[in-house]
Amino acid sequence: MAYPAAYRYTREHEWVKIDGDQGTVGITDYAQHSLGDIVFVDAPKVGSSVEAGKVFGSVESVKAVSDLYAPVSGEVTAVNEELQASPEKINTAAHDAWIIKVKLSKPSEADSLLSAADYEKFTAEETGH
Repeated sequence: MAYPAAYRYTREHEWVKIDGDQGTVGITDYAQHSLGDIVFVDAPKVGSSVEAGKVFGSVESVKAVSDLYAPVSGEVTAVNEELQASPEKINTAAHDAWIIKVKLSKPSEADSLLSAADYEKFTAEETGH
């Protein structure tokens, strides 16, 4: 799996695509593969604040419920409503199926996230492959 080079990644397997002062957030292909079939996504409401490194929601699969950690801080400006009816979209296209969009309050936070190459190394070390 090639991870989009334009995205930044967390060690908790979230991605963020930065566009000016907006961040689009989702989970990585590695995360969706580890979780299995996703059956529910719990996301914050528009207008909520998220803080980098803190839980902002969860993803429920047939195997487990996993917390979602915000890669960046800011105000939620959009929630992907499609995932309420079709959470499995994350399984079919994890790097396209965003969960929330955030107006960044501290854009420099993205600088401390992993690049695609660093994330690939991290997941390889985590799986031993």
